[in-house]
Parts: sequence; structure tokens; C-alpha cells
Amino acid sequence: MMQETASAHVASNTTIEAQRRVPLRSAFIPAVVGLLAVFATVGATIPLFNIYRAEEGFTTADISLSVVTYSAATLLTLLTFGRLSHHVGRKPIAIASLLVLLAGALVLLDVHHPGVLIAGRTLMGLGAGLASSGLTAFIVDSAPPRPAWLASVASSQTVMLGLAIGAVASGALVEFAPWPRDLIFVVLIAVLLLSAAWIWASPETAARTSGALRSLRPRVSVPVRVRHLVPVAAAVILATWAVGSFYQAFVPTLIEGQLHTRSPLVLGLVFASYMASSALGAPLSGRFSPALAQRLGMAGFLVGIAGLVTAISTAALALFVASTIVAGASQGVAISAATRGLLYGSALEHRAPIFSAIYLLSYAGATIPALVAGQLAGIFSLSEISLGYGVLALVSTAITVLAARDPVAAERGAQPRPRTEPRSRRARGQSS
Repeated sequence: MMQETASAHVASNTTIEAQRRVPLRSAFIPAVVGLLAVFATVGATIPLFNIYRAEEGFTTADISLSVVTYSAATLLTLLTFGRLSHHVGRKPIAIASLLVLLAGALVLLDVHHPGVLIAGRTLMGLGAGLASSGLTAFIVDSAPPRPAWLASVASSQTVMLGLAIGAVASGALVEFAPWPRDLIFVVLIAVLLLSAAWIWASPETAARTSGALRSLRPRVSVPVRVRHLVPVAAAVILATWAVGSFYQAFVPTLIEGQLHTRSPLVLGLVFASYMASSALGAPLSGRFSPALAQRLGMAGFLVGIAGLVTAISTAALALFVASTIVAGASQGVAISAATRGLLYGSALEHRAPIFSAIYLLSYAGATIPALVAGQLAGIFSLSEISLGYGVLALVSTAITVLAARDPVAAERGAQPRPRTEPRSRRARGQSS
């Protein structure tokens, strides 16, 4: 059994070495575009929430439930399929994720009941879960070695950029184009099909290995050398994704109340100002060590959330927009730095499990606070609910400032120091 395992490992390494001679950079752009398409499709539903509220009578609780079911489906997919791409290849999982998103878009072409919205968002959650492990690992596998921050920024921030693009494009088409509730999904279906074809034509980056069925057993793991970076990464990811979920679930109500408009474009732009600024701020993390970048990012994030809570309480629109941009850019710095730390020195077979762990934390942060906040929406005001998110940001920032570590230092700290014998003993051994 051990000989078979060793032979398989040697064969896998041989295949991977042969693949490295293939121009894998040609897979990088298709992988990034595929991930953009996935999360643009997810983000496209957000400007439609107020349309569903106005035309179909959906409640804030209905919208919040659709956000929660999307996140729960993503969590379930990450737990079961998060390591599968290492065994069957990145391309099959990437293409499957795009096709599942396409199915979700087809369902959302005809939304007249909350159950249909929830069903479509659940399919999108399943596809996003596959993409969050397979496509992100595909991006890291094929990323050029320079600049050094490119792999972590592209794999973590393409999600945010895709959500922003989808929200703005959807808002514009809903407001100014014909078939306001359908055209965006028709466009995205075409984009998803083209992205799947492009990925199919690109080179594979991971050799097929045995154990695909065993990989479906739920398990979360990261390499030992970076395991003690997980608590701080969890603090960063949980807080920032919780606020992103807050924007999805509650900003439609906030925009209608403060701006007295249900404009899908305005809603898309407000949501995009948080997500797009995250993608723009992320490259700044490469200027600092991962630990320092996480500290700086979370400090800025806390400032932005404090401004956001104040703006909601005082109905100060300018402060709301400015705080959104500050919080978004700062979370981009912090998340990219946390991802860079966890990816430090990772072998190919570890990347999909690492991203599964990262996005499990991400969607846990998106799901649990949103579920609690949705239940409290009928009891507390939006201002009071936002204050709860502010407390979460404060706790996460304190953990990050106090406990953030660099991966190199952490790795050295994990290695036992070599034992040295007393000088007299070494001398006796040499003389004998």
C-alpha cells in the first residue's frame, strides 16, 4: 500500500513538473475572468431586491433570508467539494461552477415569489462555493511570479470586483434598458458560457490524483506551518464579510429610507463603492508585511465602520459614502494580507483546501450575523443593528492588532531549536 502511494506521488509530481513547462500563465486570465463572471452573477441580484420589494411585495426578512440561504449553500459546498479540484483538476470544477451559476441565472429570469428568489440564490451559492475553492486555486496556480502580491490579490479581490461589476451593470440595465428584470441575466448567461469555453481551452494546472471520493468527507485543514495564523485571519475575514452581508441585506432599505429612492442604479453604485474600493485597496497590502498590512487594514476598517454607524444614525449621506469607501479599501488591504499569509510557501495540493478554509470563514461571517440581524430587524432599528456590526469590527480589530504575525516568523517559531551538547561532552566524543 505504501509503495502504491509513493508511486502515485512520484507520478503526480512528474506530471506536475511536466505541466510547469506548459505556459500556465495562459490560464491566469481565463481563471480571473471566470471568477469575475461568477461573482458578477451573484452581485447582479442585489439592485433587483428593491424591485422585488416594490412589485412583488417581498419583505426585508425575505431578502435577508435569500442572502442567508446563498451563504449557507456556499458553506455546504465548500465543506464537501472544497478539496475536489486537487483530485479531478481545476478545470472541471471551474467549468462546473460556471454552469451551476448559469442554472441559478435561469431560475431568476422569472421571480414572482420569495421561494423562487431563494431557489435561484441557493444555486448561485452552490456555484460560488465551487468557484471559491477551484477557481481561486486555479488563479494562484497560474499567476505570474511577479509582482509577488498578484496571486493573493487576484484570488481574494476578484470576488469583490465581480460583485461590484455585477451590481452596477445590473442597476444600469434595470434602470435604462428594456426587460429590466431579465436582460442582466440573459447577458450573464452568455458571459458564463463564454467563460466556460475559455477555461476549457486553457491548460490544466493540477494533475489528477486518487482519493476524489474520500475528499468529499467534510474536513477543514491548512498546512501546519501557517496554522497559527488562522485566528487572526479569521478575525479579519469574519468581520469584513459580515459587513458585506449587511450591505446586501439592509442597504436596499437604507437607500430607500435615506435617499427616498428605489433606483436600482443608485443601489448598485452604493454596494459597488464598498466592493470595488476593496479591490482597489488590496494592492497596497503588498507594500507591507502581512502582519503590518492586516493591522493597518483593520484599523482603517474600524474607522470606516465607525463613520458608517454614525452616518446611519444621523442620516448623513456624504459621511455614509465616504465611510463606505474607507471601510472597503481597508478591508481589501486586510483580506489580501491575510490570504498572502495563509498561502505562504503553499504546495499545489494545499491551495484548494486553504481557499476552502478561507471562504468557509468568509461565508460563516456573511451568514451568521445576517441570520441574527434578519431576526432582529423587526425588533431593533437599522441604526441599532449597525451598531452591532460596529462592535464586531472593534473586537476583530483588537484581535488583529494584538496577535497578527508574519508567516516567516511563525514558521521559524514552529521549528524546534537544534539541541546542542555541552562543549566538554563534544570534546570527549571527538577524543574517543
